[in-house]
Amino acid sequence: MMKVINIEETPNPEALKFILDAPLLETGVRQFDRPEDGASDLLAGSLFVLGGIESVFYMGSFVTVSKLPTRGWNDLKPRIIKAIEANASPVKAAVLSDASSQPSNGQSDASGTQAELLVKINQVLEDNVMPALAADGGGLEVLDLHDHVLTIHYQGACGSCPSSTAGTMAAVQNLLQRMVDPRIQVVPG
Repeated sequence: MMKVINIEETPNPEALKFILDAPLLETGVRQFDRPEDGASDLLAGSLFVLGGIESVFYMGSFVTVSKLPTRGWNDLKPRIIKAIEANASPVKAAVLSDASSQPSNGQSDASGTQAELLVKINQVLEDNVMPALAADGGGLEVLDLHDHVLTIHYQGACGSCPSSTAGTMAAVQNLLQRMVDPRIQVVPG
């Protein structure tokens, strides 16, 4: 049985990061944006059943839960801890969904340049962006790359945080333009 050993606030006031005493996932992430998305996942399903939960994100040794603005944390926190401790168990790497390795529509370019560009982008994101987002209880998923337009989806605490769609997205775009290709544009998906 896993235990919640700490709760951290995130930059998003509607999301909390619940730190566990052992890893849930060795690699990859799990993101559930609606109750029906989490129906087949024991942990996510047990959290959505509580009501007022907007999304569930987990990776490594933490679970980020985002709530609806109409709900208070005082009532939800103890129930979330109980649900996590009753339903969290390590997930084998073979069944994980790793956003950085998922194919993109842009990878079908015959010359391979889109695929090469995407590999570079994913490496920069993995090395420079993902650790910072994970520290704040979130992440991002690359959805598509087409004609130097990178479509991303924020996950966890970042998914419903107002700063992710403005400041953070601009910072990601600036980093990719500087480190990969000055023509890259980043848009939400």
